[in-house]
Amino acid sequence: MTLVVALGGNALGRGTAAEQLAVLRVACAAIAPLVREGEVVITHGNGPQVGNELLRQERAADEVPPLPLYLAVAQTQAEIGALIETELAAATGRRVACLVTHVHVDPDDPAFERPSKPVGPFYGKKQARKLERQRGWQLVEDAGRGFRRVVPSPTPLEIVEVEAIRALLASGTVAVACGGGGIPVVSRNGRLKGVDAVIDKDRASALLAARLAAERLVILTEVPAVYRLFRESDQEEIRELSIAGAQELLAELAEGSMRPKVEAALDFARTGGETLITSFDALADALEGRAGTRITS
Repeated sequence: MTLVVALGGNALGRGTAAEQLAVLRVACAAIAPLVREGEVVITHGNGPQVGNELLRQERAADEVPPLPLYLAVAQTQAEIGALIETELAAATGRRVACLVTHVHVDPDDPAFERPSKPVGPFYGKKQARKLERQRGWQLVEDAGRGFRRVVPSPTPLEIVEVEAIRALLASGTVAVACGGGGIPVVSRNGRLKGVDAVIDKDRASALLAARLAAERLVILTEVPAVYRLFRESDQEEIRELSIAGAQELLAELAEGSMRPKVEAALDFARTGGETLITSFDALADALEGRAGTRITS
């Protein structure tokens, strides 16, 4: 059985390296029953970590030239992958290897005309206008907290290193791949060129699961299931969704953390796979069918 497990970016928390490692140790213990056998790929978010990296670069910009966003994604892939390698190997007794992963996007994706994904720190209005002039960034006001850079979030098309991932799985190694959605790249004159964008890690995870012909995608997030009327007095936990049911639900979901997860699950269901959306705390019950949301074909 081939399985892809997508860890939320908050699985590592936002603190020091030691604090992140402690949080990840708990996360790896939770997923260990999933990972002890079969072909397994671990993917992960990087929102808090890439935000921290961009903030470091801004604070040091007078001393060291800031890196482009796609390289900040690459850095955090390696950073988080190193932590997952050591902790997951200890929790499962299996070999684990992190593969820095590139993901093709379309340079003509409409997302490049409408940047919408906020990244990095908040700025005052004066500093925001200066950054727009000097760096060509687009910044928008965010809920009265200041101005924040927004970047494109294009649709992932292909996983560049998919054959290398298959080779790792065939060797009995657990692969850590597509961190933060992957490093977004386009092909120009026979070369890969990084682009400043952020790929949704759940959409990239669903694409990887489909390319590997995986049977299941497990998306681990902060809530135990998908809900109708979330956070309202009559919220309803959804246990199962068909393709048609997931399509109907999307019309009810606002833009936010759960919508891309359901979209990713729907993409994967169309290839014949099953997605389980749940939290770390509810995972054991979800595997027994007592929690979580399953989306199937």
